[in-house]
Amino acid sequence: WTELWVILKLVHLEASGQIIDFRGMIQDAIKGASNEIALHSLNCNPDPSERLLKPLGAFVGMTGEMRELATVVSRDIYLHNPNVKWDDIIGLDAAKRLVKEAVVYPIRYPQLFTGILSPWKGLLLYGPPGTGKTLLAKAVATECKTTFFNISASTIVSKWRGDSEKLVKVLFELARYHAPSTIFLDELESVMSQRGTALGGEHEGSRRMKTELLVQMDGLARSDDLVFVLAASNLPWELDYAMLRRLEKRILVDLPNKQARQAMVEHWLPPVSNTGGVALRTDLDYTLLSQEMEGYSGSDVKLVCKEAAMRPMRKIFSALENHQPDKGNLPVIELDVVTTEDFLDVIAHTKPSAKNLSQKYTDWQKEFESV
Repeated sequence: WTELWVILKLVHLEASGQIIDFRGMIQDAIKGASNEIALHSLNCNPDPSERLLKPLGAFVGMTGEMRELATVVSRDIYLHNPNVKWDDIIGLDAAKRLVKEAVVYPIRYPQLFTGILSPWKGLLLYGPPGTGKTLLAKAVATECKTTFFNISASTIVSKWRGDSEKLVKVLFELARYHAPSTIFLDELESVMSQRGTALGGEHEGSRRMKTELLVQMDGLARSDDLVFVLAASNLPWELDYAMLRRLEKRILVDLPNKQARQAMVEHWLPPVSNTGGVALRTDLDYTLLSQEMEGYSGSDVKLVCKEAAMRPMRKIFSALENHQPDKGNLPVIELDVVTTEDFLDVIAHTKPSAKNLSQKYTDWQKEFESV
């Protein structure tokens, strides 16, 4: 395109009788083309943080509207490593194993995943909120070294007629272009609820967007592009059945068991820890506390540990408030030891967020599980 533009420009100037500096124009054109190629070339470094993003080759020569949509979607590419390792996720051993089989190993050992063992194209992580579904997705982004698209409803839903389905199409085109890549759809039920069940009738634009998403995912199943769709949902029973068929593996990320809860408490409140330069000591019966937190999610356990650690901190705030800054450094601070009784008192006033939904997830798993 650059060379064609230069030729047409030269012909136009020559026909109009203007004086042309052929050498300068050609040099400028070559320099501009070189800069454009350097800017839009794809770095072979597998680390997505080192990649140079470029518009799709298929979009060159198309309308500016499609380029603008590609720019919008490109903003949701993870350019920074989340730095979440598999070992950073406490518990969820079965979920981690299945995610590795579906996403990590096909990328590391592609020669093993051919024929009937061709890679899966979609995986759904479902379960109560706060159990680590998004954390698993961040581990995938860290470990796989693929282009990671972190997509939410705001990315592919537009108020303009026809833009939502175009955004979905551009998303999958970009994913194929930057393959190997992973598309992470968080809170999937917000964009793929069952069609025709909305109160007062579903909007036409919503149906078209859902249909385009289903069509694009169906296209992945028929292609050899290494593009994987990873979805997370807290309400899997609200998802459209056609989407469930395309999400070939469906994994329950359940509440942590007793061993996982104990490991979490030991991680957040070890016998001795340093908080802002202040030594925090604990004297806890970890086994008892893990039993008392039956039905708590991972985020609930962290919240309880945080509240327990705040108990001795509150006792020193008055001393800090009365301290005069002009008298030198802060006074020597000694925190009380966090005891098991303190922790049990916090548990009594901090209730689990999703305990009552546990049975509903189990029932849905029996009907739709696919691992």
